[in-house]
Amino acid sequence: MRKIIKSRRGMLMATAASSMVLGLAAAGAATAQDEGEDDAEVITVTGFRSAIESAIDTKRESASIVEAISAEDIGKLPDNSIAESLARLPGLAAQRLRGRAQVISVRGLGPDFTTALLNGREQVTAGDNRGVEFDQYPSELLSSVLVYKTPEASLTSAGLAGTADLRTIRPLDQDERTISLSARYEWNEYGALNAGSAENGHRLTGFYVDQFADDTVGLALGVAIQSSPTQAERWNAWGYPMGYEDNQSGLLTTAGETNGMPNDPVGLIIGGAKPYVSSNELERTGVVGTLEFRPNDRHHTTIDAFYSHFEDNGILRGIEFPLAWSGASTNPTSSYGVDDGLITSGSFGNVIGVMRNDIRTREADVYSFGINHEFFLNDQWGLEFDLSYSAVDRLDTDLESYAGVANTQGYGTPDTLGFMYEDQGFVFSPSVDYADPSIVRLTSPQGWGSDPTGVHTGGQVGFRKLPQTEDELMAFRFSAERDFQDSWISSVEFGISYSDREKNKDSVEHFLFLSDPAATELEIPSNLLLAPTALDFLGIPGMVSYDPNALIAAGLYDLVELRVGDVTAKAWSVNEAITTAYVQANVDTEMHGVPVRGNFGIQVVSTDQSSDGAVSLGNIELGAYSGGDEYTEVLPSANFSFEVAENTFVRLGAARTLMRARMDQMRASQQGGVNTQVCEAGGLNGYSLENSRVCLATGGGNPSLRPYIANSYDISFEHYFADGGGYVAIAAFHKDIEDWVDGSTTFIVDWGQAGITAIDNELGAGYAAANPDSIIGTASGPTNSDGGWVQGVEFSTHIPGDVISPALEGFGVLASFSYTDSEIEPQPGNIQPIAGLSERVGNITVYYENGGFEARVSNRWRSDFLGEVTGFGAGREFRDVFGESVVDAQIGYEFGPGRLDGVRVYLQGNNLTDEAFVTGNSDDERLVQDHQRYGASYLAGVSWRY
Repeated sequence: MRKIIKSRRGMLMATAASSMVLGLAAAGAATAQDEGEDDAEVITVTGFRSAIESAIDTKRESASIVEAISAEDIGKLPDNSIAESLARLPGLAAQRLRGRAQVISVRGLGPDFTTALLNGREQVTAGDNRGVEFDQYPSELLSSVLVYKTPEASLTSAGLAGTADLRTIRPLDQDERTISLSARYEWNEYGALNAGSAENGHRLTGFYVDQFADDTVGLALGVAIQSSPTQAERWNAWGYPMGYEDNQSGLLTTAGETNGMPNDPVGLIIGGAKPYVSSNELERTGVVGTLEFRPNDRHHTTIDAFYSHFEDNGILRGIEFPLAWSGASTNPTSSYGVDDGLITSGSFGNVIGVMRNDIRTREADVYSFGINHEFFLNDQWGLEFDLSYSAVDRLDTDLESYAGVANTQGYGTPDTLGFMYEDQGFVFSPSVDYADPSIVRLTSPQGWGSDPTGVHTGGQVGFRKLPQTEDELMAFRFSAERDFQDSWISSVEFGISYSDREKNKDSVEHFLFLSDPAATELEIPSNLLLAPTALDFLGIPGMVSYDPNALIAAGLYDLVELRVGDVTAKAWSVNEAITTAYVQANVDTEMHGVPVRGNFGIQVVSTDQSSDGAVSLGNIELGAYSGGDEYTEVLPSANFSFEVAENTFVRLGAARTLMRARMDQMRASQQGGVNTQVCEAGGLNGYSLENSRVCLATGGGNPSLRPYIANSYDISFEHYFADGGGYVAIAAFHKDIEDWVDGSTTFIVDWGQAGITAIDNELGAGYAAANPDSIIGTASGPTNSDGGWVQGVEFSTHIPGDVISPALEGFGVLASFSYTDSEIEPQPGNIQPIAGLSERVGNITVYYENGGFEARVSNRWRSDFLGEVTGFGAGREFRDVFGESVVDAQIGYEFGPGRLDGVRVYLQGNNLTDEAFVTGNSDDERLVQDHQRYGASYLAGVSWRY
């Protein structure tokens, strides 16, 4: 048994540590030589290709269908981030944030459907939900990643789409003491777009690995320090309403009629814009430590600790232009151009722009601790205990600050703003100088917001939100394994795990007003002015710039806390207590001369979930609300690998899997208000329950949500070349999703006394009594529903050049392509897209390694998909994301024996073609909602290993 446990876990580590990268594939090449070939030339493979071959060997030896990434050396994964490496694996795709890969979709299912582990232990997340933001984990501190596409019964924290297990170094697996140091200098082709932002960055990594006491004690310590700047030019549109030609004036309008007479439709027109340039600086310090103790063959103890401090500081500067949706006074003139239903040029008059100097930051601390002990009773029995703790504390700051050259008090001159459509959106030609501080004031240009306390008579000049998240997870696992000799079942493993997770979210929000309660505008002190920010990509030469935090520190703003119902209802907590019992049989036998390996087993998962939150109607808090549910699911699984011919495998997998709903969907809080277009002063206007046209409506979560449930079926055909680490594989999968979570279902609610209070507070005492239907409203939230299916095929290969011809020694190609389709129908006739699903995902890497020299070029691409992005007020929303193709490259040289032995120099370029991140209308790509360009970024580095 001892041999079975050690070899099985060693295989998984090799898998993690082995399957190197670039996702494509990894699948193991055995370079074993036949007897009688002792005199043949032995080629020593190192670096990138060595990692690929190690990964391929892992894939080959796995009984399940897996993908993996392995480090080329200690402290050196092959990509700029672990998310980018994962995005190169077959069937995996990344969504970018500020130019860097952040979250991962596996087989077309979004980030919330994938579970992330660290050394086999489930991890909490810094976001509001379950999707792991992989940029929290420095790639330099990881030795490997193993992605399970088919689950095993012993994998007690599996996701419905897949499970990504991040692995750190095991010091007793190293042959000797190792010291590794690296330094990288980073810069972006755009430079610093905002005054006060960083133009260059750096990365520093150090590792120390050693063994003591006759190799019975091992220690690994690593630290990674990063300061990484990113820049973006961003075009953002409010939307595109229909533009009409006014039947009287001939000007364009968004009104369908004038004085009761219909207007002629002309085409869609830009309703408003919020374009800006942003500069971010990611500062992260990560520390990892592992202590191993293996005094003899019976005992093995491992202690892991991980900490990451993460700060993402962003400056956003631009001008928000309310245009066609701001009223008839800002309609464009009659001189306009139309192209295929879109008004592409013209001018708007009387434009009052809102100059924005905003700050967006995120600060997060990630903690992870685990202790594992393996105890082998004898050659047949082994026991394992594992205790772990994971936590995240996150604080965001979203600070808006407003200034203008024209405002509701009539200061300055309104703009006549010309516009013209170009590839990335619209460019403007203003008639005022937004960079002139003599005509710019801190003010409320559009008259947004008033002081709820009544102290300040001037309008709102800014807003600040401070959402905060805490996520904590404690887990315990016990398992035992029994080895069998001379049996088709090689071992049986059984165990139980328990985890308790609590996620809390809260938000503090403030209006910003000028510190003089009677002031409506204020000149910006000259000592607080920064260099103007260029907005050339919009056609605007520049705008006045300042640091709003400096204005707060100087006492120019008063902060008035907003504690209305819709703010307090943003606070919620979700708790999950999960107990999983499992049994798994491992198979190692032959059937009619065909070697067969695999496993089959079953999990019994019991869940006790609950949530607390507040319910509000308008400014009325209805109080706290709690809810939850308890349920048990039985999840069988099976994986088998058949070596049908030499180096040729057919793998089969079948499993029933679950994934719990998003945590913001499980929250107990509800928030809503009074619709004064239905409840008017004179009575009800068009009230209709059938059309959900009601006075009172709320939206929120559902703490009784059951999980997504899917029955999954997988098949994979893989052939491995006898020499050289090459392979070719094709896989297919089908997920029959029985239970789905429909994002929003509406219910009729009699709000009773709470509704009377809310309506009378809004419209005056006695209104609800005079209009009794007014308290019959709706509540909407997620519910369990019917599902559908997701299915796809994946192709991957690694072709070393010397397999084709000796003349191509050193060259190689990694490639993969996947096609995924789905049909999710929560209710009959209502087919919904799946967030994160691109029908087509592909990767290709061409590399060359020889004599210490290395070079590689990679391209990863994906087709259109539904992505989750930051929307209005820093809230999360889903949008159509256009397909993208990202090109990266690296070149380097490693010195051989001599004074520089162990030294490596390299240059890396990311996003070399400046691929944009674009959301909008996939049916008409001109209707861009968000268009972001980040520029290419470069890293020059040197590393040393001793």
